[in-house]
Amino acid sequence: YGITIQLREDRRHIQDADVYALRKSLTTRMNLEMANNPDIVAVALDVKPDEVCMVPERREELTTEGGLDVAGRINKIAAVTRRLQKAGIRVSLFVDPDVRQITAASAVGADCVELHTGAYAHAYPSRVARERELKKLVKAGAFARKNGLVLNAGHGLDCSNVAPVARMDGMQELNIGFSIIARAVFIGLDAAVREMLARIGTVRR
Repeated sequence: YGITIQLREDRRHIQDADVYALRKSLTTRMNLEMANNPDIVAVALDVKPDEVCMVPERREELTTEGGLDVAGRINKIAAVTRRLQKAGIRVSLFVDPDVRQITAASAVGADCVELHTGAYAHAYPSRVARERELKKLVKAGAFARKNGLVLNAGHGLDCSNVAPVARMDGMQELNIGFSIIARAVFIGLDAAVREMLARIGTVRR
């Protein structure tokens, strides 16, 4: 298990001080989501989370709306990946289920990819669209594993749609935030986390 936090360039989610405080107090793994921004890279290198997940970031977005364009920024992402890994930090890249982007993730030396499940989550009410998006994820996941990458996934997952993603071959980690916090408004955070873990655990068993 672990805790995922995102230090955005505009600091709308958490502040630098929160990252340092959590690093001292957490008794589980810390996964720091971050853009490839020099100031935030510096924080990561100082704090040394267990894992960093590089994500795209646009100021006008409400939340992360797509995968990182690794293929279009290979040199910059490779350089930061090496710096983070040299500091003992595992590096994951948040990418769309796209063979081109996964190939690039492997080329820059990333340890993991986190497949962006947003399109799947949006398509879930339609069986045909849901199955189409799930096939993309399964194909991308198999390709990532074939290229030696650890397979993670996240974005838009909740108790109603998580099962098929959790069931994917080689799925290592699911990063789920909004649905757990929204559910916690009604039943409390402890119960919301346990509910999701039970759902994932039942599927995985």
